[in-house]
Amino acid sequence: MRAPLPPAELADLGLSPERMRHLVGVLQADVERGRLPGAVVVLARHGRIALMEGIGRLDPARDAPMARDAVFRIYSMTKPIVSVAVMMLIEQGRLKLADPVHLHLREYANQQLAVQTPTGVALRPVQRPATVQDLLRHTAGLTYEFLGDSAVQQMYRKEDMGTRSRSNAEFSHALAALPLMFEPGREWAYSRATDVLGRLVEVITGQPLGEHLRQAILAPLGMTDTAFVVPEADHARIAEPFAHDPDGGIPLRLIDPRETPALQSGGGGLMSTAADYARFLQFMLNKGTLGGVRLLGPRTVDFMTADHLGTIPGNDPALLPPGHGFGLGFAVRTAAGVAPMPGSVGTYHWSGIGGTSFFVDPAEQLFGIFLAQAPNQREHYRALFRTLAYAALVD
Repeated sequence: MRAPLPPAELADLGLSPERMRHLVGVLQADVERGRLPGAVVVLARHGRIALMEGIGRLDPARDAPMARDAVFRIYSMTKPIVSVAVMMLIEQGRLKLADPVHLHLREYANQQLAVQTPTGVALRPVQRPATVQDLLRHTAGLTYEFLGDSAVQQMYRKEDMGTRSRSNAEFSHALAALPLMFEPGREWAYSRATDVLGRLVEVITGQPLGEHLRQAILAPLGMTDTAFVVPEADHARIAEPFAHDPDGGIPLRLIDPRETPALQSGGGGLMSTAADYARFLQFMLNKGTLGGVRLLGPRTVDFMTADHLGTIPGNDPALLPPGHGFGLGFAVRTAAGVAPMPGSVGTYHWSGIGGTSFFVDPAEQLFGIFLAQAPNQREHYRALFRTLAYAALVD
């Protein structure tokens, strides 16, 4: 397979070979005891690959080993890529961060807020409209239907906002017809906001989201295996979860990468590989450039990976841990301590509900990627991988 970045000796990158073997060994032990189906892990520092290894099986139903070029459903790791596409349009002057969403998507004019009263849910006009910045930082008042059981989340479920059978335009109109759960700008709440950004990209560019991402980002960065559907020739490379979750609980039905969806979900629809996503993260770590191609200015990357919440509170410590804020598409570390996992101030990260995660530490010139299809174990491996990666950093 094509190497995502040049390799290097571990000692030259300040990483302990013994501790790196321990990282792989811990994950391999989980494979052997049946908790992890398989994974691809990547660690890179100073622009060079320190570790890129497949562990376990590609598909628990088959005996094929996990390949480094396995294709994963990356779900919400789609969001940073779409956020970059939006910021590229902002750099081009085609929209502004402070623009009200309804300036470009008219269906979001006159949105209403759902307010719980003693007699039930009442609707009232929002005090200010949501902006493009609100969508990027998840302060637009939207939600996800699977994160709770509020009146608005019940409306999302009744409207089947998770279906992939609507086009991006149809999705946007259906969502805009529902009330907001929060006043825009008042609370950080993880949501379908990046799906709205995907539709915004289509309206601004006149292209389907997938085609625009391919032309503007994926092809220039050499991300040849990243798309909303996996072509038939690559179906044998798709990583699969356990048929029955080893920890029990309610199984998450993963999307089928072989099907062409009507919805090109900017919030969670892409499939990708370790090599492709490593190129994207190195592009971010390089502050907007890779291989002689510049897609963003360095100040824009700094702006995206700064905290944009300030005193705006978050409502989910599992998704936005203590010691973190949120930028434009990424969670951002704001304190050296406090958080339940290691990292430098300025480290940014995100993950996907299917079991994938990444982090980027500009202070250490380090990034890590963990790709697995283990939905119910995602929080465990997100923290474990980060902890083991920093333990291997010795210089």
